[in-house]
Amino acid sequence: MQKAIILVALIPLLAACAPAKIPTAVPTETAPATLTSTLTPSPTASVTPSPTQTETPLPTITPTYAVLRGEVLEQANCRYGPGFPYLYKYGLVKGSNLEVIGRNDLGTWILVQAIGGNNPCWVKASLMDVKGDVMSVAPTYIPLPRSPYYGPPTGAYATWYRNVVTISWYGIDLKPGDDSEQFPYLVEAWVCTDGQIIFTPVGSYETVVTIADEAGCSEPSHARLYAVEKHGYSQPVEISWPAPPTPTP
Repeated sequence: MQKAIILVALIPLLAACAPAKIPTAVPTETAPATLTSTLTPSPTASVTPSPTQTETPLPTITPTYAVLRGEVLEQANCRYGPGFPYLYKYGLVKGSNLEVIGRNDLGTWILVQAIGGNNPCWVKASLMDVKGDVMSVAPTYIPLPRSPYYGPPTGAYATWYRNVVTISWYGIDLKPGDDSEQFPYLVEAWVCTDGQIIFTPVGSYETVVTIADEAGCSEPSHARLYAVEKHGYSQPVEISWPAPPTPTP
């Protein structure tokens, strides 16, 4: 009876001393790693445009003109423009040596000045002994001195008929003492002659002039009209007229 009691008492002790039961580890499922595919964009092909082919312009040929020397053959009047209609500027002494720096279209009037000078004027070419070819000098036009006292003529009108252009205008009244004692009106005309436009100055005491103007030029004819007094020239009036018909071959 005593042994049974002892056994009963030992049972709890043995249970307490028994090694603890190690729980079986249950593997935890790990979700498979997601592979993130990062797509690197392919490089964009850069198309370099072909260079534009630029045409090289042809060089412009600038004519080379001469400056000549000349001797005055006789006492001569030197004028503000290339022709007798222009105002007198100063006189040239026989035997003077001058530079020839310009000419009109036909070479009949030349622009001269003292050697190394800067006060040019126009003289008839036949009154000078020019050393060289006058036509090798530059064709030239220089502005006329302006009058501060008179405006341009008014009412200017031009008509063309049978190779003649007629230009008319209203007159101006000059104050006493302002008369230049030369032409009170000047027409500078660019008219067609033998297929070329030729500069032609015309002076007039009347308020009308007639000038030959042929058909057949590629450029239109035209003119400028000035009033003239002893101090200079008025502002010009630009004048045009209908082009003449092209001649029938």
